[in-house]
Amino acid sequence: QVQLVESGGGLVQAGGSLRLSCTYSGTIISIYAMGWYRQAPGKERELVANITGGGGENYADSVKGRFSTSIDRAKNTFYLQMNSLKPEDTAVYYCHVLGFGPTEYWGQGTQVTVSS
Repeated sequence: QVQLVESGGGLVQAGGSLRLSCTYSGTIISIYAMGWYRQAPGKERELVANITGGGGENYADSVKGRFSTSIDRAKNTFYLQMNSLKPEDTAVYYCHVLGFGPTEYWGQGTQVTVSS
C-alpha cells in the first residue's frame, strides 16, 4: 500500500521560508510526476510545482522564482522549498504522485500560513 507522509508546514511571516517534505512508502510503478498542490479556503486545488518522470519541472506562475522542488530518491522523499512567502501562499499543501494507470496518490495535507 502506498503512503505519502508530509511534514514541514507551519506559520511564518511574509518574506520567510519553509520547506515541505513528502516521504512515500510502498511500490509505485512508473512514476510520471511528483509534486505539490495547494488549496486555499474557498478556492480550488491548484498545482504548485512538480517534477516529471523525464526530469522536467513545472511551476505555477504565482510561485516561479520563489519556490523550488527537488527529489532525494535514496530517501524516497521530495521537497518543496518555499522562499519569499506571501500571505496569498496561505493554503493547505498536498504532495502528489502520479503513477502508472494513471493512479494518483495524495499526502494528508499540511497547513501553511503566512502572516502579513
